[in-house]
Amino acid sequence: MAGELNHSPEDWTESEVSTWLRRIGVKEPYIEKLNEEEVNGQILLTLNEEFLKTKICMKSGPAHLIIQKRDELINSKQKSKEKKKSTSAKKPELEQKSVQSVAATAEGPPAQTHVREQGALKEGQNAISKEDCRPRPFDREGIDFIYVKHRVLQPESGASNLTSPCHEFKSFAVAATLDRTRLQAKFAKEVLKFAVGCMNIRSNGTIHFGVMDSKEDAGYVHGELIGIPVKEKDIFVDALDYIERCVSSDKEHVRQCVRPPRFIEVMDRESTEKRYVVEVDIVPSISIVKSKVYAVRLPNFKESANKVEFEKETILRRLGSKTEPVNDKDLSDFYQRVKDRDALREEAEKAKFLSAPGICQDLGRKLTMLMTSGKKFIENDKWFILVTNKFQPVDLCNTDWLLNLNIFCVFDFDPDSKISGLCSKYLQHHASNMHSLQSYRISGDMSIKEFTNHLHLFEQTSWIFCNGRTDFKETPYDEMTWIKTKMTFLRECVSLICKQILPKGTFQVIFLLTSPVEKPLLHTFNEFFTDMEGHEDIICICESEENFQKWQYFAEGSCGREAVNNASVVGMKMSHINATLQQVQPFKAGASKHLPVFVKGTCVLETHEEEQMYSLEILTVDHCDDTNEDFINEEKENIEKLFYRGGKVNWLNFWLAEHKYVGEVIERDAYRDVAKLLDDALKGNADETPVNSINIFHHPGSGGSTVARQVLWNNRKDLRCAVVKPSYTVSLVAQHAVELREYEEKDPQKCLPVLLLIEDSDKDYLDDLRNELEVAVNTKRIQSQSGTPCFILLSCRRSHDPERRCRESPLKNVSVTHKLSAQERRTFSGKRVALEQQYEPEFILTFVLMSQGFNVDYVQQFVEHLLQDIDRQSVVTRLILYVALLNTYVQNSFISQSHCEALLALTIRMERFHQHEFEKSLSPQAKLVFLHLRDEKTYIRSIRIIHPVIAKEILQQLLGEQTQSSLARNLLCEDGLFEHRFGRDEYLSFLRALFIRRSRISKGDEYDSFFSPLIEHVCEKESPDNAIDLLKEAFERFHKDPFFAQQLARLHYTYEKFEDAKCWAETAAKQQPHNSYILDTKGQVYRKWFQAKCKAIDHDNVSKTAENTADALGTALKALECFQECEKAAEADKENVNNSGFFSEVEVGCSLLKLISSLDVFAHRGNGHAECMKYLLTDYIPEEVKDAWGPFHGRLKKLHKTMHDALEWISEDLNYFQTDIDRNEEGIPESPEEKISQPLTWLAKKSSEYGKYFSEAYSNVPQGQSIPDNLTPFQKRMIICHLGGGNVTSILSKLTDQRDAVRLLESILSLYPRDPIKAKFGQRDIVNYIMAHISLNCLSPEIQKVAPVKTLQALCRQFPSDKKKCLPSALFLLTLLFWPEDHDTDLEKETKYEIVQSAVEHLEKDYWTKMKDIPQRKRRLYTHFFLGSGNGLDKFVHKKKFEKVTKMFSVSEKRMKWFRGEAWKKPEIATMLKRVSGWTEDGVVYLDGPRKKKFNILPLHVPSVPHSNENIMFYLGFTFRGPVACDIIVKE
Repeated sequence: MAGELNHSPEDWTESEVSTWLRRIGVKEPYIEKLNEEEVNGQILLTLNEEFLKTKICMKSGPAHLIIQKRDELINSKQKSKEKKKSTSAKKPELEQKSVQSVAATAEGPPAQTHVREQGALKEGQNAISKEDCRPRPFDREGIDFIYVKHRVLQPESGASNLTSPCHEFKSFAVAATLDRTRLQAKFAKEVLKFAVGCMNIRSNGTIHFGVMDSKEDAGYVHGELIGIPVKEKDIFVDALDYIERCVSSDKEHVRQCVRPPRFIEVMDRESTEKRYVVEVDIVPSISIVKSKVYAVRLPNFKESANKVEFEKETILRRLGSKTEPVNDKDLSDFYQRVKDRDALREEAEKAKFLSAPGICQDLGRKLTMLMTSGKKFIENDKWFILVTNKFQPVDLCNTDWLLNLNIFCVFDFDPDSKISGLCSKYLQHHASNMHSLQSYRISGDMSIKEFTNHLHLFEQTSWIFCNGRTDFKETPYDEMTWIKTKMTFLRECVSLICKQILPKGTFQVIFLLTSPVEKPLLHTFNEFFTDMEGHEDIICICESEENFQKWQYFAEGSCGREAVNNASVVGMKMSHINATLQQVQPFKAGASKHLPVFVKGTCVLETHEEEQMYSLEILTVDHCDDTNEDFINEEKENIEKLFYRGGKVNWLNFWLAEHKYVGEVIERDAYRDVAKLLDDALKGNADETPVNSINIFHHPGSGGSTVARQVLWNNRKDLRCAVVKPSYTVSLVAQHAVELREYEEKDPQKCLPVLLLIEDSDKDYLDDLRNELEVAVNTKRIQSQSGTPCFILLSCRRSHDPERRCRESPLKNVSVTHKLSAQERRTFSGKRVALEQQYEPEFILTFVLMSQGFNVDYVQQFVEHLLQDIDRQSVVTRLILYVALLNTYVQNSFISQSHCEALLALTIRMERFHQHEFEKSLSPQAKLVFLHLRDEKTYIRSIRIIHPVIAKEILQQLLGEQTQSSLARNLLCEDGLFEHRFGRDEYLSFLRALFIRRSRISKGDEYDSFFSPLIEHVCEKESPDNAIDLLKEAFERFHKDPFFAQQLARLHYTYEKFEDAKCWAETAAKQQPHNSYILDTKGQVYRKWFQAKCKAIDHDNVSKTAENTADALGTALKALECFQECEKAAEADKENVNNSGFFSEVEVGCSLLKLISSLDVFAHRGNGHAECMKYLLTDYIPEEVKDAWGPFHGRLKKLHKTMHDALEWISEDLNYFQTDIDRNEEGIPESPEEKISQPLTWLAKKSSEYGKYFSEAYSNVPQGQSIPDNLTPFQKRMIICHLGGGNVTSILSKLTDQRDAVRLLESILSLYPRDPIKAKFGQRDIVNYIMAHISLNCLSPEIQKVAPVKTLQALCRQFPSDKKKCLPSALFLLTLLFWPEDHDTDLEKETKYEIVQSAVEHLEKDYWTKMKDIPQRKRRLYTHFFLGSGNGLDKFVHKKKFEKVTKMFSVSEKRMKWFRGEAWKKPEIATMLKRVSGWTEDGVVYLDGPRKKKFNILPLHVPSVPHSNENIMFYLGFTFRGPVACDIIVKE
């Protein structure tokens, strides 16, 4: 209700603050919380958002709303005070009559009603202005009418033209509580008094009971609707039987003129008690009352006599607004003038009868204008919300117009809708999700984006059953119970949709009233009106006038009679509505769509089936054929113009070109390349996999997307084509792709390939999708027809060097660049000439730029010309700069239109002119460079600059003297943008990326950066201090986000500001104590600090003492501590693998050892090194370091152990996974710190370095001399480590890097005891010893020093018998060494298989512990050895031996060749390796051999497993997860 709290907000009590909060739409729990916190008016004026969010735990949205409305309120009060001052002299009276309410300021446009002032209310109520309302239509039967409590009827009136009724109000508050006898006497007295008065002056009249009369009811406004409780209606009806006792003559006349009582319900938004206004109409028709004067004896209940008595007979008449007796002196005059009154009545009745019928409205035009917002067609990108009740069967046949609307949700008050109503009809054509009002309750930790995804709101219509659902055992409630139980849910639901999900102007609400209107539906209007801040986007369609009246009366109170009538279409049949609206829909209703089928025909694609595959945009054979001819003629130029200005290509562009409405879309060279690759893929090849890939790499804005969509368009009649929509999970996309492939096909083996376009996704997503699709094909046991693929993934990705990507893999990759070939240049200039004859050059801007090949000079001149007369101070120019900044640094960024409107402070009153108003507010330059985008899923509009190249140039030229850091700072400070609630998630993610996201070649960027490109630019072109200040500002703006603190720590340590770096790292770690990446950064701060301190010591050129190195030492130990914390956090993290802590710990450890050993006390004495070892490995502490290093001794003595553990962890990690990742690969996970690019080489180097520090004296023994025998086992172990034998990975790396490997392995083995079995080695020593033998045998099988298998097997028996205690490397050796030989007896084989199977079981467990919940494709298993055709150790063939076969390929291609099985076909492989036999059972591979227990072998490439149960042959590989099967073939 438009209401006003009259006195100053400063003086409001807590309850008045609560009233105001309710009025602006704040949720009840927040209001209660503020009330508990005793927030009165004075406190309200001092609140800020931070307080509301932290203390009251409010979400940002409501907090922002309260502050904004509070400020508006203060401003409006201020203005009205000033206005009062200036007008008080002139119009003090007028001012009091009509004041625009605070609610109007708070809730949008003021309600178009007169507002009356009201005196003090009864206790507890505040002075609130009331809305006017109309009385019930006079003396009309069958009207469904309702009053709203506290609205106000026009004052009581006397007779005007005799047929317009006069009115009398009675509060009847006390009388309504009396017993039957007293109540009837009181009611009859008032009715008869009023009736006789009206009849005697021949005027129509209505007496109202339950309406306040200010004379009787002090404290209420005169005419205020309150209502009375009515227990039994017959009490009031029977009360009129008093007529016979009170009127002596002409009783039947009075009976005919007094109509029976009407009971009009009073709706109360705050209460659920039923109250009524009881009304009696008086109609003294001339035919009845002619020449009569009526007298009455009024009844009175006498308490003393306890009975009803009658007053003396009196003649009554209406005088003004009162009924009074005719006194004796006027009596004769009154009788004489009866004839005059009769004549006037007769004339009035005739005039009414002859009044002209209402002029017929053009309802068709009105309906069209309302539905199209004044345009020629219904907008294709507008959402509609439908509010409806029970449909009549005849109306259901005329709902085709609804099927073609973009319906966001339906508020359905028909509980039978899914069985026999609109929902059942809709479901025959569309997919829809059934919800209740409760479904729209959003939990506190869910973002709006997560919520809309959870309910699939933008994919399928949400059907909200508002009052029960009979097919779901949800019973409907009566009106009052509904108000008690469902009202809050309705309020939350409407508020969520209007205030957080759909921005104003993107949707329209249609009230489609097809049966009598009940209160819940009226409440729904009230909620929408409040939350949409007005009625411009609400329309009402109703066939029946009777149904409309109740709705109309209710709505008028909110927005005035004229507004309601203008927004309503009443009296038009549903069949006429259906026909009228189908003419203005851009697509023909009910047109069928078709897909190609395997046998070369087509099949119908049902819309509801298509909507079930909502993660795909499916391209049909007859795509766009259903477009309305008028729409094409109207829009074709706009569609073409938008494309050539830089808009994304649209299917209609191709359709219009194909049907010759516009010129053709140019086919670039790249199109022909892709078409050829696609053609080759479809020809098939028996070795090909069921999922094929073609990649388009393109410069940003060079037309890659157009090429990709052109390929789909031209293949839509032969293949099933679809675009993968962004942000759906891989498993869902794969499921929908499989459904699309098999849709309406009889046999899954015989289907057309599906061509899927995936745009702007990373390699991980593509790998995952390929993997999911292969698993699906495999599970369904599809044998591809003559090698034709089932799915072809056409990926279209940005890259700053597309040609390099193309050279890497010419058979898979195609490049699209800004450079045009000679042929393309000719085609483009021809097209440009044609377009320039049709359009001004600025309307085809991007095309002109492309035809120039984005020549730098041309772009510069163009921007210079563009900016010539720009107003640099205007807010629009500021907007251009902000968009340019985001578009330059953040891929695919944009700013939503509602954000722009907030910045430009636009208040757009009329929604139907929304877009026009917005575009009108832009400067000529902005109109030229802004491209208006529209989200394909949500239809939310946004803008970006037509091309990234232009954005960059505008930023450079328009900034002038201003720096980019100051611009970015201004952008951060724009509260209107930062706090704006629609599209907030996207805006904040772009802003965040601007400051934090590093560029990566793998994501299509130009280079790999260490900070975000903006921060790097500021560091280089301005100063590191500016960059630091900017990030600090961003940290504060993003509510002290720990990831901004992390960036600040990195920025500070990069510029050697270590104290500050430490503070920022600690700030980040305090908030995210378990984030391994943040803890790693904290360690890096100390690591860099330690390096700087070492450098300073070296620079001073002084001899190193314990005293001058103590500080550096402490810093190094702090770094180690941080990295150990990082390791613990990484181990506990179940979703990410972050091994950087281990690598860094080793690096700092090595630097620390270097520092310690260079100390004078350890470096310059003869036995310095021995002294150093003694210090680090025993309890001994040299005097020179005793005091200075006092706090460090304990930790330094553990150094060799912690470093050893870290090296072992890395070695084990590298044993599991493929380690040949090269720098150009995209498999490197994102981490804020630098990554080790060649971990294998790094590990070998660091292990050797570690061994060298602990064995310095002996590791430099000249070649050929033997190593002394008197060394301790620890010293020998360290020398082994230094020589590269300290861990499995280092030993195996000798097979890759074979320089001097044989000599080194021999030296390593010579350090072990001659009789290893008696030596009682530890587990790790045994593993390293055996690995050295196996490696030496691989390199030089003829060497005598290699121990026989039997010896090595005997050593393995020293591993713990409890396999849980075995190291993975020990279990791996058991699988190798105990693999049965061909010549073994059956018993020996069985025993060996048992050992191997037991080891594999535990390897599998270790593997899963190691793997965590990492996606399938990242679990790259490294196969170390394959089973060859030799015996003993000769049967193990290391992978390196046959990698020559693929040495000319890039790493990723090499991996694919092995993985997909192409490389196995080479003859060189067959001679080296030995196939083993097995069988498959339900897709599982088993090995022939073991008898007691089936031996399940993991297939390395799942799709190679035959679908049926078959006998098979395969090569066997050995991994740290157990044996794997490679190149599986079915036995002939």
